Formats: sequence, C-alpha cells, structure tokens
Amino acid sequence: MNTALALPPPAETVLVTVYGADRPGVTASLFAALEPFDVPVVDVEQVVVRGRLVLGVLVGAPADETALRLGLHRWAADEKLDIEVVSGLGDNRKRREGRTHVTVLGAPLRPHAMAALAREIAACKGNIDRIHRLAKYPVTAIELDVSGADPDVLRPRLARVAAAEQADVAVQRAGLNRRAKRLVVMDVDSTLIEGEVIEELAAHAGCLDAVADITARAMRGELDFAGSLRERVALLAGLDASALEDVRRSVRLMPGARTLVRTLKRLGYLVGIVSGGFTQVTDSLRDELGLDFALANTLEIGPDGRLTGRVVGPIVDRAGKAAALRGFAASAGVPVADTVAIGDGANDLDMLAAAGLGVAFNAKPVVREQADTAVNVPFLDTILYLLGITREEVEAADAAEELPEPVQPAA
Repeated sequence: MNTALALPPPAETVLVTVYGADRPGVTASLFAALEPFDVPVVDVEQVVVRGRLVLGVLVGAPADETALRLGLHRWAADEKLDIEVVSGLGDNRKRREGRTHVTVLGAPLRPHAMAALAREIAACKGNIDRIHRLAKYPVTAIELDVSGADPDVLRPRLARVAAAEQADVAVQRAGLNRRAKRLVVMDVDSTLIEGEVIEELAAHAGCLDAVADITARAMRGELDFAGSLRERVALLAGLDASALEDVRRSVRLMPGARTLVRTLKRLGYLVGIVSGGFTQVTDSLRDELGLDFALANTLEIGPDGRLTGRVVGPIVDRAGKAAALRGFAASAGVPVADTVAIGDGANDLDMLAAAGLGVAFNAKPVVREQADTAVNVPFLDTILYLLGITREEVEAADAAEELPEPVQPAA
C-alpha cells in the first residue's frame, strides 16, 4: 500500500490561478513548472470560455514560497499568460451542505432573469459554486451548482422568480440519485404528441367543440377525468372505426420527442407511456419509437365496425397513471425514486408526485404549481438537460451512429 495516499490534506495551501488565451499544452506546462517544488496537488478546476482560459490549481504550501512565486511568475511571462498566486487559504474544505443542481432554461435567456435567480439563491443563503452551459439551442440551458441552501426552500422561491422572468427552472438535490434515474414515463396527448387524439376523432364525428370544451376543463382539474372521458367517448358513438387509422396517420410527435427517446435508450433507460387516450393510437407509438411500456384506454368497436361510445375495461385516470408508473417500475426492477414522469394535465398530477422527478411539460397552471419542475418550451428533448445531459453529448452520439457514405466504384 502507498502510505502517501493516507496523508491528510495540507494545512497550508497556495492557490495558483492562470488567465489568458487557451492553447494546447498550457495545463501540462503549468504542472511542469510546479514539479520542482514537490508540492501536493489538492484541487484543480479549469474552464475555457470562447478561447479564454481560467485555470486554478490548489497546492500545498512549499518550504520556500518565495521561490515558488518567482518561478511561477517567470513561467507566466514566458507563456504570455496572467497569473495570480494567493497563499494562506487553509486546507481544502468541502463545499457547504445542501448541494443542489439548478437548471435554467430560456428561449432566449435574458440577463435580467439570471440576475433575479442569482439574487434569490443568495437570499436563500445559497452560494453558486460552479456554472456551465448544457445547451445553446433550441433553448439556452445553464446549470448552476449551488451549496448552502435548502433545496425544498429554494425550489418554490426560484419557481416564482422564473415564472415572472419568463424562464424555466429545475431544482434537484445533488448526489447519486440524479444519475440513477432509469425509467422515464410520459403522458401522450400534448406531451409526446402534439394535440389531443380524442379531439381529432371528435372532428371526424362532428362534435369537436363539445369534446374540446370538456377536455380543457378536465385538464384544468375542473372535472373528474373518468367521468369526463366517458362523456366525451359517448359523443363518438357511431363513428366509423376507419377514422382511427386516419388519426393514427395524422399524429405528429412533439418536437424533440425522437431525440429524447433515442438518447434515453442509448443510455440504458427504459421508456414508457401512459395515456388517458386510446390503445388504437398508443400501441403504434410504442412500436414506432421502440418503447418498453405502454398503457391506455381501449375504444370499443361494435360488430358493425363503428365506435359504440364506450371504452373496454377500467379507465386509465389520474390514479391509474400513478399506478401504471409504479407497475412499470416494479416490472423493470427500478425503484420509484429513480423514475421521471412527464405530463401536462391534472390527471398527471398523481404520477408526477409519485416519481422521483416530476416534470410539468407545457402544462396547465394547476400542474405547474404542484410539479417538481416545469418546462414551458415546446421541445421535449429539453428534459435531457434536467438529467445533466448536454446538447453536445447528444449530437456527438448521433454523429457517431451515422453510417459513412458508400464508396462509389471507379469509373
């Protein structure tokens, strides 16, 4: 055993911070300059912003600190870099408790919004330890690592500020749980796909206005979902079942839906859908996207090939969606705490509350107020940023799977 590994951090340290134009070899050159002083490396942080380097190295204080300072300043002059050397910082203390990831989304993201959110973090006794960008399009996504603030206090306060500033914010406790989420379950209508399937069917049946009104009231939580579904389905009685195929063909996925599912599957996630809609549409979505789970209601079709105005079996309602999430998790052997649920309507609330992370996606006000976080941009793949996945990682994975162009034979 190397006993040096058991030594405690040095009591006295020196922080070396380098600024200037970035280029290959700067980091190696700095450590080479430190090597003659036989100092232990305690911490290193580096960031490059648009070709400008900030490199910080915390080392144990050497026996001859004056020689270290002179040597480092000569090195910086040779490298044409600016340098700051600060001593007496003590040992490498860990960050304060209450570590939190705060993800901010904007399209565009305004300085005023960032200022307001940063002020609120400070008011909650939080300190921003690190900031980095997750995506530059189709939205700007910035992640702040915060310490010292209670996430349960921070979440509602930042949500209010974000709403006023027309930005989205997600607050999640730091730790292994964020990386452990391995099952994502989505609502379908107005979440995975654009629009509401039942309204498309109602347009074919000539009762769109009546059905749309009931749907809107149910999604706002004003009506019991099961009762409202029976009422709407009854209005479809007599509609030729061929309309289901027409609606299936007209379904449009939410922008970013394919990217979200494809990326999650690459990472080993299981993905499911649970819908108050109908299996006649959700089953084809399951097959098309390669989903692992799907549950929805089934419209009854009579022997004459027309809808009877009834559904077959128990209705998948608000409680049924939460039960489906738990059932999918149990089947997959995934703890419910390691799940993500995404939805937009009041009938999704129990599912969002049951999941480890509940995301209100372009949701009704009653849902935005109660969910862990809300996303109000029409791009479903922004959910990836809440999991700490960057746009660059997604694009690199897509590019790696592209097949090379076939070589054309010589003429």
